[in-house]
Amino acid sequence: MGKVLLIGAGGVGTVAAFKVAQNSDVFTDIMIASRTKAKCDAIVKAIGNPNIKTAAVDADSVEELVALFNSFKPEIVINVALPYQDLTIMEACLQCGVNYLDTANYEPKDVAHFEYSWQWAYHERFKEAGLTAILGCGFDPGVSGVYTAYAAKHYFDEIHYLDIVDCNAGNHHKAFATNFNPEINIREITQNGRYYENGRWIETGPLEIHQPITYPNVGPRESYLLFHEELESLTKNFPTIKRARFWMTFGQEYLTHLRVIQNIGMARIDEIDYNGMKIVPLQFLKAVLPNPQDLGENYEGETSIGCRIRGIKDGKERTYYVYNNCSHQEAYKETGMQGVSYTTGVPAMIGAMMFLKGLWRKPGVWNVEQFDPDPFMEQLNKQGLPWHEEFDKDLEL
Repeated sequence: MGKVLLIGAGGVGTVAAFKVAQNSDVFTDIMIASRTKAKCDAIVKAIGNPNIKTAAVDADSVEELVALFNSFKPEIVINVALPYQDLTIMEACLQCGVNYLDTANYEPKDVAHFEYSWQWAYHERFKEAGLTAILGCGFDPGVSGVYTAYAAKHYFDEIHYLDIVDCNAGNHHKAFATNFNPEINIREITQNGRYYENGRWIETGPLEIHQPITYPNVGPRESYLLFHEELESLTKNFPTIKRARFWMTFGQEYLTHLRVIQNIGMARIDEIDYNGMKIVPLQFLKAVLPNPQDLGENYEGETSIGCRIRGIKDGKERTYYVYNNCSHQEAYKETGMQGVSYTTGVPAMIGAMMFLKGLWRKPGVWNVEQFDPDPFMEQLNKQGLPWHEEFDKDLEL
């Protein structure tokens, strides 16, 4: 049915490639590209499908991307590279007439700040070109937005309160490691928190607000309020929302390491001079920390991610909780990657599938919650991320 080009060969890219290859009725021609071709070749070897093509490309270079796109002629690009590279890949897609999908919104390299404005600004250009761009199609952002759209479509007349809750109850047996790119992860959680309430954004100190939340099959875990990009799009697309927040669990050992990293200056993202060379401390730290791709083998436990929603249906208040629990070990058995990579890579594939089937196809730049959630939700159950629902229970929040 369609030609797909995946850009990125990390943990998420590996999972997405495995899932794309499993759905050969939809994805008829596959290429994996990244800065290092050998990483792409290793994924192909692990999948065991010699028909998957590979290429080297610098995703910071529009020129290189354009040359690759014109050579392979994909119908859609799945961008699972770094968030810094979203805009160059979108630009290349416009120049070559290629549709686009990513899992995380753009952020500039020199500022730890992310918002959708840079990508939303491409809407008219994609619309005029007749091309579809699907933003934030991982789990959170991604499935969290689809869950919200599904709830709005089927269970609520108005959504008033939304809490996205993300628990990783796994143990990788490392003193300190991040579950995805360390540079992106540490930048994300060390900046100020932010949540939406009564039409305005309220800023908090980093990890300042926290409370225990009980997760299915896991139990109570201390959960910390962060800003996450899907809050920006969900409050825009569901204007009845009065309050929207995002919560994530962290263990005390992780937080202690993080505090030390910040205190000694290793979380800095500005350049420093070291023996006559310019280095960024956080990028150096990334090089010495465990690679998230290598955590899977000894990873135990599971993730639990979902949306807790309160609102009105037929004049009565109701609550709704929809979630997925994902086993790190099961994810590793299937793809060689841990559950955090799995929960992001699977939805990226499903989003591309929705496009190629003609179900999520409209010119312009869109967030996932702006499409019909039903076929996506159906595929989550089929592709390894089954979801569960609870109605009219205490949401704790």
